Amino acid sequence: MQTIGSKTPSPDDAEADADGTRPGPGRGLSPLLAGAATAVSAAGASLAFIDSDSPLRAPCALLFLLAAPAVAIAAALRGLDPLGRAVTALAGAIVADMLIAQGMLAVHRWSARGGVVAVAVLSLLILLSTLFRTRKSGNRTQD
Repeated sequence: MQTIGSKTPSPDDAEADADGTRPGPGRGLSPLLAGAATAVSAAGASLAFIDSDSPLRAPCALLFLLAAPAVAIAAALRGLDPLGRAVTALAGAIVADMLIAQGMLAVHRWSARGGVVAVAVLSLLILLSTLFRTRKSGNRTQD
């Protein structure tokens, strides 16, 4: 005969919500950080685009140059585990930035404004192709 023991709930388990998350400080921090990173990178892109002399232009624009393609690539790699997706997306963002910079240098058209625009367009194309692919595969019926 097998005895099935029951675990007495700890005080932490009693506070868990219906979705399994516990309330308290730091629980909703990742969406807040993602929103802050989006705002800072958008500010960096706009500072670089208007050619501002602000000391925040370089670090904020660098965040945009890394974050925009990384988010687009991460959206395309939904099948990977989170750590693998983050590493691959960051590596892909660096490669995309280097290819854009090398292409601009090869044609003698280097500018910070042009680099920001090129990275934004490339990231948007990757994201749109991912969304189109997801939408197209979602509309397909199974026979």
